[in-house]
Amino acid sequence: MRVKYIRVSTTEQNPARQESNLKSYIDKCSGSFAFAERYEAKKLLRDIKRGVVTEVEVHSIDRLGRNTLDIMQTIQNLTDEGINVISIKEGLQTIVDGKVNPVAKMMVGILGTLAEFELSRIKERQLEGIAKAKARGTYKTNGGNKPKESIEQFLNKKANKKCYNLLEQGNSLRAASKLAGVSLGTASKINKIIQNKEHLLEVK
Repeated sequence: MRVKYIRVSTTEQNPARQESNLKSYIDKCSGSFAFAERYEAKKLLRDIKRGVVTEVEVHSIDRLGRNTLDIMQTIQNLTDEGINVISIKEGLQTIVDGKVNPVAKMMVGILGTLAEFELSRIKERQLEGIAKAKARGTYKTNGGNKPKESIEQFLNKKANKKCYNLLEQGNSLRAASKLAGVSLGTASKINKIIQNKEHLLEVK
C-alpha cells in the first residue's frame, strides 16, 4: 500500500499543501527531531514492519529528516526494507520495477558526501569558536565555571525532547510532564520555548 508522510514545523501550520488522497501520517513538530523520533513516523515504521506499507510518498525529501545525514539514513533504511520512497518535488523514486533505482542510489551517495562535509564544517566551526574564546580568555574547560545551558542543550535531553513532542501533539502541561517524567516547571519552560518559536533553533 502506498501512503503519504507529512511533516509541518508547528501545530499552527496547515499540512494541506502536502496532503493527497492517500492514507497520511502527519507529524506536527520541529524538523530538529530525527525521523525515527517522531510520533507518526514511529507508527509508519511499525506499519512497514507489519508489511502494511510498500511505498512512502513525501512532498520533498527534506520532510524525512533533521539534516542531510538523517535524511540519507532514513532513505537507506526504508530502501533496505524494500520500501519505495517517492519524492514529488524532486521527482525521485528509490525502487523501480522491484529494483533499486541507480539514480536514487547515486543521490543517496551524494547526500552521504554532503553529510560528511556538513559534519566536518561543524567541527571546523567548533574549533574556530574555541580558538576565538581562548584568545578572548573566555574559554572554560571542565575545571572552569559551568557554562549556561543553551536552548539546544536543554531540548536535547531525552526526557525534555519527549516532553517537547508531547506538547507539540497537543497534550496538556500536566499530561506531558507526567508521560515524559519531567517536572511541571520543566514542562512549562518547554512550552514557553514552543510558544516563543525558539524551538526552531536546530537541536544537534
